[in-house]
Amino acid sequence: RKRKLTGKQEAHVIALACSQAPEGRARWTLRLLATKVVELGYAESIAHETVRSILKKTISSLGSKSNGVSPR
Repeated sequence: RKRKLTGKQEAHVIALACSQAPEGRARWTLRLLATKVVELGYAESIAHETVRSILKKTISSLGSKSNGVSPR
């Protein structure tokens, strides 16, 4: 299957997910991230499921205190 985003675009998604959440929000949601990626012009369109798969590859967890590989 063809990749939906380039490596550079994926890096922007990851950096955005690691940034401060929007005002009035405690954390980023997948849908908020997808919307912001399009607003910032990093991609023409992106589904929240694509955002989920990108973050899953990096073992990222929105809202988690620990990003370690093994659970405590």
